[in-house]
Amino acid sequence: MKLGIDAKGVFIISATPFTDTGQIDYASADGLVEFYLERGVTGMTILGMMGEAPKLSDAESLAFMSHMIERVGGRVPVVVGVSNPGITNLASLSHAAMDKGAAGVMVAPMRGLATEERIYSYFAQVFEALGPDVPVCFQDYPLSTGVSISVDLFTRLVLEFDQLVMLKHEDWPGLNKLSAVRKSGQERGARRVSVLCGNGGIFLPEEMTRGADGAMTGFAFPEMLVDVVRLSNAGDSARASDIFDAYLPLVRLEQQPGAGLAIRKEVLRRRGALSNATTRAPGPKLSAEDHKDLDRLLARLDTRLKELGHGS
Repeated sequence: MKLGIDAKGVFIISATPFTDTGQIDYASADGLVEFYLERGVTGMTILGMMGEAPKLSDAESLAFMSHMIERVGGRVPVVVGVSNPGITNLASLSHAAMDKGAAGVMVAPMRGLATEERIYSYFAQVFEALGPDVPVCFQDYPLSTGVSISVDLFTRLVLEFDQLVMLKHEDWPGLNKLSAVRKSGQERGARRVSVLCGNGGIFLPEEMTRGADGAMTGFAFPEMLVDVVRLSNAGDSARASDIFDAYLPLVRLEQQPGAGLAIRKEVLRRRGALSNATTRAPGPKLSAEDHKDLDRLLARLDTRLKELGHGS
């Protein structure tokens, strides 16, 4: 189940469950896997930025990665986030992930890559260290990494490195960049790599019309992402947008810098996917007013879905 250029659908970014004392909650992780799969995701991504990967030790990352891949059990492909300033460390986790049965790895550029040539050099070294048998998803998230890659450079990487099979697109604003990626690849004869979009899905209906193949994000209602992608691919963009619009207030709430992860985990807890909504310190916590906002928005969502004749 290696990741390929034909990957599509919804690769959910998994949360990392913790107990109230901050330890990894493996029992809750098992339930979370089943929750995602029951809602129709076509893949799963673990150890992402919103999966709190930077807060895990190397030993914890290995243990959690192994546990999650084993629990998924080959039912869908699993992508492992391996971003690390040290290429040796990045390669070590990547090869361990592939040995455990991962489909591929996701790599974001390290901070401080201020020029196009430095970005190219870094990824050339990454691809060499990983070797040709490790498929790579390039995470383009400059709002977090501080590193922007041009369309021309991305296309150059696709042309020169066969391991690069996917773009996780979450530049912002990025719709025109997504269109330009597709146009550049076609004009230069590059492979048409998979493009899955992040940012909580906040631009997903529009991204699907611009050439995206689906989503790779962690919104607490993965079934919405699945439905929007399915309907968009079936040509029913109006219905896709109607369903998306019903969830939009919650999508927007989750996209708040800082507080978004706590909101996502609390919704997952309320939906029975997590036993505990704890984020590992230092992490955001919700106020009583935040919980009231969630009460109101979840009730509003239920009403809107009933009006649309769509199951929640």
